Amino acid sequence: MREQAVELTAPGPGFADRVLAVRRRRRVRGLVAVAAAMTAVVAVAVGVPLPDSGKEDVRPASVLDGNDVLAHPDQSPPRDLIAAGRSVLAAYYTAEPVTRSDDEAVLTRTYRLLDPETGTYEKDDRWSFVAVAPGARTAAVLERELPARRIGILDLATGRVDRWITVDRGVGGLAYAHDGTRLVATTYGEHPDLMERMKSSSGAVAWVPQFGGHSSRSGFYVLDVADGRGDWSPVADRRDINGRQDFAFSRDGRLVYSQVIGGKDGLQQFHDLDGDTVPAPANERHLRSDVSARLSPDGKLAALGLTAEAKDTSWSGIRDPYTGEEVARVRGAHLLAWVDDRRLIAWERAPGPGEYRPRLVLVAIGSEKVVPLSGVREPDEAFETVEWEPVFVERRS
Repeated sequence: MREQAVELTAPGPGFADRVLAVRRRRRVRGLVAVAAAMTAVVAVAVGVPLPDSGKEDVRPASVLDGNDVLAHPDQSPPRDLIAAGRSVLAAYYTAEPVTRSDDEAVLTRTYRLLDPETGTYEKDDRWSFVAVAPGARTAAVLERELPARRIGILDLATGRVDRWITVDRGVGGLAYAHDGTRLVATTYGEHPDLMERMKSSSGAVAWVPQFGGHSSRSGFYVLDVADGRGDWSPVADRRDINGRQDFAFSRDGRLVYSQVIGGKDGLQQFHDLDGDTVPAPANERHLRSDVSARLSPDGKLAALGLTAEAKDTSWSGIRDPYTGEEVARVRGAHLLAWVDDRRLIAWERAPGPGEYRPRLVLVAIGSEKVVPLSGVREPDEAFETVEWEPVFVERRS
């Protein structure tokens, strides 16, 4: 859905027919997948080979801390902790439309959050939006009704909100700074996840997101996590953003950026902390806002988008962040998080024929080897649910 939103400013003729046709095909595949799952269940726990590591990592994987590889390729969505190197799957969510009227719905998320004590993912439907802090022990949360006028700081082990940060303007999205000390809270005049009903030529209907030009985004707060203090900065209206277009911090925390449609600089626009548009910093100029891995831990490599290498596999580019020159390639259709300076976690096409069926994998730059971390994420109803979406953060001692 994110890729559709980036590429389109408005759905073209016959769009609803295509959505409904995809939905029918996916229902059939879902029945086949269930039958297969009933006949073959494989449990893999802790000792998994690392791509090009030269040995197997067989250390116990019972705690959040450390650099162990924790894989559960039999689980999709996962029930037990998935992690590799510096990155941990801290949460994931699904989403589905909740109808407001005959012509309007809200895409509503349901989160499963990592319990750092048990290493399992637990459903918590109290929150409309969750941003997990580095370390995966606390999270910033928004209550169900958006835009929200307070931000909770949630203890992931106890499930209790330790304190609330009250704000004057409604907030719809949250993101932590790289060091975890600040939050950027994006403000909206109305719910940022509104959907509209689209009718096909046959009279059938489907819910689709509101595309470019419909955003009620007004600006952002930069808040100190420790004391909740901070300032709000207005941001000018734009026609090249979607309904939800949240801000996130640059690597050094001096700027914020968000996605734009058809932008010249990697689909991203940077702002200073007063809300004014500014050029991208030198080391993030060649990044793309729709590739979440972004810079490597040492800042020397940039994760880029998909490139077609062969019919049965997908590769993504790795570039020099300062020059934009491609220096390597890595397996994976979408690069999600860096494990270390040479390895990443990615969505990668599962083997076999048929449409795109991604699974989380561990990949290494320049290697064709992959280590499955999750089971295959089967497609769901087109535009009516979002298949489970991972939230990765850095795990720290």
